[in-house]
Amino acid sequence: MSETRKLHPGVKFLLDAGPLAIFFIVNARADLIVATGALMAAVLVALAVTYELTRKLAMAPLITAVFVMIFGGLTVVLKDETFIKVKPTIIYALFAAILFAGHVMGKPFLKTVFEAAMPPLEEEGWRKMGFRWACFFAAMAVLNEIAWRGLTTDQWVSFKVFGFMPLSFLFAAAQMPLINRYMLEEEAAE
Repeated sequence: MSETRKLHPGVKFLLDAGPLAIFFIVNARADLIVATGALMAAVLVALAVTYELTRKLAMAPLITAVFVMIFGGLTVVLKDETFIKVKPTIIYALFAAILFAGHVMGKPFLKTVFEAAMPPLEEEGWRKMGFRWACFFAAMAVLNEIAWRGLTTDQWVSFKVFGFMPLSFLFAAAQMPLINRYMLEEEAAE
């Protein structure tokens, strides 16, 4: 069995952001239906490259890819932009629901998703971080609903690329004090 490898942060960023950049560029040159087809292809390529480089697939990108294929497929086949526009709402709401359920049940589901990408945390840290991310995903679901219903298609695509992604990075960066506070002792010493 081959060993799991980690991605260089720059490569990981390109694989995460690349499909969204392709979506934005193709939408600017064609329309949302064509851009959705390009997004679907780019997501599959990003997953294949990720698997080739690491020999594993993380759960969150895999779930996102499934939703891109389902809602993107409906968008392309039915030529109805609504499906691709509500996809982020459904994904954000699903992630929020899973993390809120984990919080209520006392199971830090976020640990399962992020454990390989972050230093190990005390259980209290995972619990707090999971709750914060659940609230963030719930807010993003509401924000997407407001955006796709109130903006033109081109404005929504721009907001999806230049609004949602920076908000996610800023929120993740804002979690650093919590990570530093709850990092396990031996990891902090290194």
